[in-house]
Amino acid sequence: MDVEERTADPGHPPVPALELRGISKSYGLVAACDAVDLAVHRGEIHGLLGENGAGKSTLMKILLGLVQRDAGTILHAGRAVDIRSPQQAVALGLGMVHQHFSLIEPLTVWENVVLGDTGKVDRTAACREVEEVAGRYGLPVDPMARVDRLSAGERQRVELIKCLRRDPSVLVLDEPTSVLTQDESAELFKVLRRVVRTENRAVVLISHKLAEITTATDRLTVLRKGRVAFRSATAETTPQELARRMVGRDVSLQAEAAALGLLPTAGSPSSSPGPRPGPGGPALRLKGLVVRADGVPVLDGLDLEVAAGEITGLYGVEGNGQAALGDLLSGLVVPASGTVEIGGRTVDPARPGALHRAGLGIVPEDRHSSGVVLDMSVAENLVLKSLNAVSGRGLRRVFVSRRKMHAAARRLAEEFNIVTPSLDAPLRSLSGGNQQRVVLARELSAGPAVLVAAQPTHGLDVGAIEDMYQRLRDVAANGVAVLLISTELEEVMALASRIAVISSGRVNGVLSVAEATAERLGMLVGGMAKESAMAKESRVA
Repeated sequence: MDVEERTADPGHPPVPALELRGISKSYGLVAACDAVDLAVHRGEIHGLLGENGAGKSTLMKILLGLVQRDAGTILHAGRAVDIRSPQQAVALGLGMVHQHFSLIEPLTVWENVVLGDTGKVDRTAACREVEEVAGRYGLPVDPMARVDRLSAGERQRVELIKCLRRDPSVLVLDEPTSVLTQDESAELFKVLRRVVRTENRAVVLISHKLAEITTATDRLTVLRKGRVAFRSATAETTPQELARRMVGRDVSLQAEAAALGLLPTAGSPSSSPGPRPGPGGPALRLKGLVVRADGVPVLDGLDLEVAAGEITGLYGVEGNGQAALGDLLSGLVVPASGTVEIGGRTVDPARPGALHRAGLGIVPEDRHSSGVVLDMSVAENLVLKSLNAVSGRGLRRVFVSRRKMHAAARRLAEEFNIVTPSLDAPLRSLSGGNQQRVVLARELSAGPAVLVAAQPTHGLDVGAIEDMYQRLRDVAANGVAVLLISTELEEVMALASRIAVISSGRVNGVLSVAEATAERLGMLVGGMAKESAMAKESRVA
């Protein structure tokens, strides 16, 4: 049954809180949205699915007044409206929490929440309001805390509080759990369910986690290539069918287990151990790493080894030192003590480019802030770490050869299936999945001995996840040591041969994937005593 047909009273169907009819938007010859219809009712959570580039973001930007549609009608509570600015959207009761944070980091939580208010601001009243909204929706956060000192999960809470404070009748959430733990995600959906039922709001949930969508939503719409490909009541479909509708083909079981948010089951392809370490010593050895922020250790004596040809997963709750480790291995921060060894040689992270020259490549957690330059072209981003190979010499100067740059970029774009209208297009014009492919292609083109992949699938759709997983497996199979830093339990279970658990800035235990269970990993994540004997056995295995 089509989702719009399921009503309590077929004779008098309720007027949707929000309805989009025939919405179209093109950029040149590319149709981002092509006659899209969407109806969202009060008292329901409506799932919006689609691959990266399917048109979801464009559709929501049109709804929020950030982009103007070429054709179509927007109806709010049955009345046609013309939304020309975000201010108009807010006045109509439309609110959105974006996947990428829009917070100003040096400011406090309460300052970010009231940003944009007019008139005199009362700090005491603002803090009290933040605490009231936080308590009401189960989103605890200190209103006086500086945003740059919050974990990613806490920043997500601030974004939600900013939006909910304005009391929206329609709330759009774009990948809200991409930086939340499993417990935080479960609590968020419990809150959303209470909100839509008791406060009669409408919620649009955009997520690539299909198991999450089928658990949390009432109805759903799937977009593919800018058009509506499928509508259904959630109870009448399955995650496997949704994956097929999204990508237009069957998705491998190996990809489904993680992309759908499902733990591998015994005997399934995903449950088989990942690549095993090759002979010899570790390709990457981290010893006693200490990193402090404002005098507080965020890495507190971290020890970890990764062998060539092995995928080691570093798993833990957001905010336990993963970001600091990623920054350290990117050369952005210097440890107070400890060493980094690559191929048996100590490397000084304080020396610019030393880690890269030693053979370390990295896919950073936040590709926008430290992985790419959004306003530079696709080609320029692809060759950023190999400028010598695409440079020429003139009179008293060295310059980048446009011909060499395009030849190298074209080869990488073809090898990594990067979909772009042009190699000269700004990187920001690409979908999230294609931006991530650019980062991976650039890092692997340098032939690293070690690849660090930090949260490599955050915000990616099932098709992009499938591609990323296979490439990481192939890299390890070719002898590269892969360190996978992830908060997704199903991800590390699907990819890694060993799982190291990080808690309070240190490795609290190491298990082989065969020994790892959700319960055992949960104990280690919670800071229980190290399972040293098992960790030792895992290193020997």
